[in-house]
Amino acid sequence: MATNGHTDPVLSLRNIVKRFGGLTAVKDVDLDVSGGEVVGLVGDNGAGKSTLIKCISGVYHPEEGQIIFQGKAAHFPRPIDARDAGIETIYQDLALAGNLNVGANIFLGREVRKSSLGGLIKTLNNKYMTNEAKKVVESLDIHLPNYEQQINNLSGGQRQSVAIARAVYWDAKMMIMDEPTNNLGVPEQRKVLEIIRTLRERRVPVILISHTLPDVFEVADRIVIMHRGRKVADKRVAETNSQEVVQYMVGALDDFPETRSA
Repeated sequence: MATNGHTDPVLSLRNIVKRFGGLTAVKDVDLDVSGGEVVGLVGDNGAGKSTLIKCISGVYHPEEGQIIFQGKAAHFPRPIDARDAGIETIYQDLALAGNLNVGANIFLGREVRKSSLGGLIKTLNNKYMTNEAKKVVESLDIHLPNYEQQINNLSGGQRQSVAIARAVYWDAKMMIMDEPTNNLGVPEQRKVLEIIRTLRERRVPVILISHTLPDVFEVADRIVIMHRGRKVADKRVAETNSQEVVQYMVGALDDFPETRSA
């Protein structure tokens, strides 16, 4: 079944529950995300957003519920298993190696080697990795001044672009972004939002976590709001506004009667 004018869901969550001891951090959350759809996931601190995406990406394992990815029940014991399935998660720290260059970061953990001396010695094929990195970065309409310099020497927005390019290169079927415009200047924020639009055009679904509501309203198709571990609203962007979203975030409104306390 199509949702919100998009194709069948690439990702479906059903009744996801995650507990930490006596604390239930995520409570019976359902969520569908379709191809070519950008879903903004918002909520106040402690609402359960980060815990939910970590359940999707294999960092945490939900105690209850089901994850369906590309039409099949999915279980990811480790984050690498989610990545191998095509779910790429870009956290605020980006997980880049600051002492390596762009190509080395694109291929981090998947390095390409070449043989020499009749196959006796294998060395890194840095030229190939750099050329491939340049192709994928420029395919996103990003232009870096020097692909040989260390990642630490790039701006925050450029590092963000490299992290996104790495996910695209390895054929991400879904992208999860955790505060991708945080601590960036205005021009770099605009570039990240442009990249999200490019991913939408390529039919790559995106879950965007952000406290910056103007960014969410600019690029998202839907906004899912969490409060105290529950999904309290799921709104098409055209049918809501920042004031209403904030009211849901602080618990002043509730779309789902079953989530109300007795």
